[in-house]
Amino acid sequence: MISHLRGTLVSKKPPQLVVDVNGVGYEVEAPMSTFYALPETGTEVSLFTHLAVREDAHTLFGFVTQDERRLFRSLIKISGVGAKLALTILSGMSVEAFARCVDEEDPDTLVRLPGVGKKTAARLLVEMRDRIKDAVPGGSGVARAASKTNATAEAQDALEALGYKNKEIARLLKSIDTEGLSTEEIIRLALQGAVRK
Repeated sequence: MISHLRGTLVSKKPPQLVVDVNGVGYEVEAPMSTFYALPETGTEVSLFTHLAVREDAHTLFGFVTQDERRLFRSLIKISGVGAKLALTILSGMSVEAFARCVDEEDPDTLVRLPGVGKKTAARLLVEMRDRIKDAVPGGSGVARAASKTNATAEAQDALEALGYKNKEIARLLKSIDTEGLSTEEIIRLALQGAVRK
């Protein structure tokens, strides 16, 4: 799995960009929200990535924030929502705006996005209700998510990879004062808490 890329931005032609990392050019697909935040070509760029492996293709997706990548990963787990539609959603609204739609059960805003009909909007609202805490750390209050440290977000990803469910992860992290802690320290304390329960 390729977790992130840091290199020189060679080209940016939506929806694709190319990043040169030590002489290797990585072709990356990205939402418009990422394109808006990109520097000029020829300068250094850092992206969080998701590698999708299919029989006929390996596709690398890039995002400027971990929250965007996290929401993308949650969206593609929903039946009928592929990578293309997930990119469309992220291109058409911020992570915060999407979380607000889910919280307020607002399908009308979602159906304004290309490719999102009434049935898809309804499915997104139902299926993301429980997943939004994973997609947006801190749950519905996205302002809280923005202040969440990278260490906490990385610890959350690691705990999920270890097989913990979202609700369990939220409970474990809630019991830890993560201020100033490294990712490893947060994971260790969370696992200690899981053993004690």
